[in-house]
Amino acid sequence: MKFLKVILPLLLMVPLMANAQCRSFTKKKCLPELEGYVQNDNFNSAVLIPGDEAELLLTFYADKEYRLLVCGHPILGDLDFEVLDTDEEVIYSNADAENEGKTKFDFKVATTQQLIVRIRVPEAETASTLIHEGCVSVMIGSKES
Repeated sequence: MKFLKVILPLLLMVPLMANAQCRSFTKKKCLPELEGYVQNDNFNSAVLIPGDEAELLLTFYADKEYRLLVCGHPILGDLDFEVLDTDEEVIYSNADAENEGKTKFDFKVATTQQLIVRIRVPEAETASTLIHEGCVSVMIGSKES
C-alpha cells in the first residue's frame, strides 16, 4: 500500500515534468529563432530518442509567409526533417540545406493547404546501454500582412 501512496504519484508526474522541460527548452533555445515572425499558438513538441520518427499534419493559409522551425536538444544530433504535401510528395528536405536551412524553412503557400512535417532523429553513433532522450519542437511563425 505504501508503494501506491509514494511511487505511483511520482510515476504519474514524469510525463508532466518532461513536458515542462520541453516548454522551457523551447522558450529559451527555439523561440529566438523565430525573430521577425509571429509564433502561432500551438505548442508542438515531443521527447524523442535516437532512431525515432515523428509526423505532424499542419494547416498553412494562402498568401502568408511562414517560417517552419525544427529545434531539437543537442544531445540528439542533427535532426532530419521534410515537408510533404498530403500525397506525400517532398516539398522540402533539410538534407541538402546549408547551415540555416538545417533547422529553418521559410516559405509562402499560394493556396490554403495541409502539409506534413516529418522529423527523424538519427541513430546513435555508438552502441550504449544508456539511451539519451531530448526535446524536439516544431514551431510555426508567420509574418504579419
